[in-house]
This record gives sequence, C-alpha cells and structure tokens, in this order.
Amino acid sequence: MKPHSNRPILVLLAALSLLNTAIAQQLNLDQCRERALQANRKLQAADSKRDQTRALANMAFAEMLPRVSANGGYMWMQKSVNLLSEEQKDRISHIGDNVQGDIRTALHEELGDLPIGGDRLADRLADRLADVITNSNFTSSLNQTGENIVDGLETDTRNVGFGLVTLTQPIYMGGKLIAAYQIARLANELSGVQYDMEREATLVEVDQAYWQVLSVQHKLQLAQTYANLLDTLEHNVRLAVEADMATTGDLAKVSVKRNEAQMSLTKATNGLALARMLLAQRCGMPLDTVFTLSESGLAPDLAAEPEGFSQAVLDRRGEMRMLRIADSIALQGERTAASLLKPNVVLTGGYLFSNPNVFDGFSNTWGGTWMAGVAVNIPIVHPTGVYALKAAKAKRREASYRRQEAEEMIELQVNKVRYELELAYKHHVQALSSLDAAEENLRLADESYRAGVCSSSDLMAAQTAWLQAQGEVLDAEIEVAMGRVYLRQALGK
Repeated sequence: MKPHSNRPILVLLAALSLLNTAIAQQLNLDQCRERALQANRKLQAADSKRDQTRALANMAFAEMLPRVSANGGYMWMQKSVNLLSEEQKDRISHIGDNVQGDIRTALHEELGDLPIGGDRLADRLADRLADVITNSNFTSSLNQTGENIVDGLETDTRNVGFGLVTLTQPIYMGGKLIAAYQIARLANELSGVQYDMEREATLVEVDQAYWQVLSVQHKLQLAQTYANLLDTLEHNVRLAVEADMATTGDLAKVSVKRNEAQMSLTKATNGLALARMLLAQRCGMPLDTVFTLSESGLAPDLAAEPEGFSQAVLDRRGEMRMLRIADSIALQGERTAASLLKPNVVLTGGYLFSNPNVFDGFSNTWGGTWMAGVAVNIPIVHPTGVYALKAAKAKRREASYRRQEAEEMIELQVNKVRYELELAYKHHVQALSSLDAAEENLRLADESYRAGVCSSSDLMAAQTAWLQAQGEVLDAEIEVAMGRVYLRQALGK
C-alpha cells in the first residue's frame, strides 16, 4: 500500500469529527437549562446545604436515643490509703499481749477485795492464769490474728486502675429534645425550598440569556439585510449620479446612512458575541465556546396563561413555603423556651470496675458492680426561662406578620406580571400590524423609486421605518417570551 493511500480515510475521520463537534455544540433551550443546572455553583452549594441539614436532623433525632460511653484511667500515688492509724495498727497487732495484761489487771481488781489474803491470792491466781494462757499459745494466737487484720486492711492503692461504662437515656426533658428535632427537620425542609428557589432562579437566568442570544441573532440578521439594502441603494444612486439623474448630495446622504448601517452591524456582531459569552457562562461552558441554537425563530407562545392568583399559588411559591416553615420553627422555639420551666428526668445506669478491687477488701484484682439510677431536675425559680418564653412568643408573632405581608405582596406581584404580559401581547399585535404597514410602504417606495417618482431619501425613510418595525416585532416577541417566564415564576410553576 502506498504511503498516501491513508489520506482519504484520515480526511473522512477528520470530517466526521468536525461533524460530531458541530452537532454536539448545537443547543436548544432544554439542553441549556440542563447544562446550567449542572454547572451552577450556587445550586451545588444549596444541594450541599440540604445534605448538611439532613445530617443535623438525624443528629437531633439521635439525642433522644440512649447514649453509651466508656471512661477509664490509671493513677500512681506515692502513698497508699490507710484505713488505720499507726497507733491502731500497733494495738491490733499486739492484741494478745493486751488481752493478757487486761486479764491480770481485772483479776487483781476482783480478788483484791477478799477479806483475808486477797492480794496474795490474786497474785497467785493471776500468775497461774498467765502461765496457762502462755502455755496454751492464746496470746500469740491473738497477736497473729491482729497482725492478719492489720495486713488485711492494707489497701495498696499506689497503683490504681479504674473504668466506668455508663448508659444515659433521657425520659422527659420538658419537650426540648422533640422541639430540637422538629427545628432540625424544618431546617432541612427549608434548605430544600431554598434549593428549589435557586433552581428556579437559575432557569430564569438561562432563559433570559437564551432569548437574548436569539434576539440579538435575529437583529444581526436584520442589520445585515438593512446593510445589503443600503449597499444596493448606494450602487443605484451612484449610477444615477453618473447618468445625471441624481445629485452628489443624494449620494452623500445614502453613504452616510450606509456607514450608520455598517456601524449598527458591527455593534450587533459584538452584542451577539457578548450574549453568547453570557449564555456560555450560564451553561458552564468556556466563554469562547462556539455553538449554535437549534431554534431558527423566536415564535413565542401567544396562548394566555389561564391561571390567576389563588391559594394554590401561595402554596407553590417558595417564599411562602419558607415563611410557613419559619413560623413552624418559631413555634418549636416557643416550646423549647417553655421547656426551661419544666422538670427533666434522666435514667442512668452502668458498670464500675477498678483495681485494687474495693469490693473485695482492696485486693489487687479487677472487680466491679452494676448500678442504676434516676436523676430529676425541677426548676423552682427560673426568671431566665420566663423571659425566654416571652421572647419566643414575640418572635412567633413577628413570623406571622411577615407571612401575612408576603401574601399581599405576592398577590400584587402576580397581578402586575399578568398585566405586563397582557401588554406584551398587545404590543406584539401592534408591532405585527406596524410591520405589515412598513413592508407595504417599503414595497411602494421601492416601486416608486424604480419608476423615478420618489427620491432616494424617501426610499431610505421607508427602509428605516421597515427596520424599526422589524426591531419592534423582535422586542415584542422577547417581551412575550420573558413575560411568560416571569409569570410562571410568579405563579410558582
């Protein structure tokens, strides 16, 4: 195969690539809307806000569930905790000797009161009993028992380890936990409404940019047509001057008008470029993106919106939904403030363990115990709660007043936008009528000029009137299209 035999294939692939690119860059209104919804940063932030409030609502609900926690620690101390003093330790360790001495003293006191030979008998009996106690190891046994007691009471708390696992379950908190959950849930609902409103605003912005591009695009075509008419007229007038059928003044007037038309064409070209940049920015595309719009004409829908102001409009409007949610949040805030004046009941339980084992004579082993209890707090004098409740009630009244005012303003807005749309319909009808008259006038002026009945100035005046009539029709079509967008927005659709 020759080296250049692949060239047709490469050319075909390049052509197909360009064709696909051209097709991909052709956009209609729905595609522009979809791109704008995907690229709008404010809408993405509103969506993240919705996720945040949903998590906060779940967190508020979790506050009503049992909470289990574990704590532990280790502590080293220079000295152990002593339950006995040094004097007590000494007495208990020598309890046998002390008992033997106490017995001898008691015998002397009891036998010393005998009438004859009491002292001598007491000494002999005491010595004899002491010998018996000594020979029977009674004293040493008692001393050993005392030492064992002293050793048993040694705590050895120089190295202490401890732990605590607790469970806490709110039983009744005056209603504040339920109110907090309701506030968080309403905040999540509010973020959803804000997302819907941001989405609606995004669609309105892209509609405005879209119809603006179409409008400028048609005005550019109109300016090009007008410039072509003046080019033809200038050529004809120049021929007429050469044939002494027109003056150079007539040619100068046409040249001035032609230059003005070229300037208008340049402005329309620049305006179209700027309008395309704005639409590209709204759609999240690079500003230098080359694209075309699939609609070839404006062709606004002239069917009137049947719906007017009603309660359904208030139910759909995002502002009213937000104010109703704000009213509900104020109600829950009032309940939260009222909970400051109500008792709180909490159930607690857990397991406590330590080493040394305080439940087994401070032995160096791990030991623990289960525990359970109920904590109750009853406010008696609580002026803060009283004023907080008054403030919450005032805030709720404020939210109610704002909602009533918003209802009146929305009704006024709907009526105003509907009235402006009706005027736009009338403007469109009048513009079409004026365009028909301007086209007829231009046709007659052109025939008269060709017949030599009217001057070039008359023809230019007819062309200018036709251009203005075409511009009025374009403006009226855009006015109708955007009026319908604004009315749908006012109706909450």
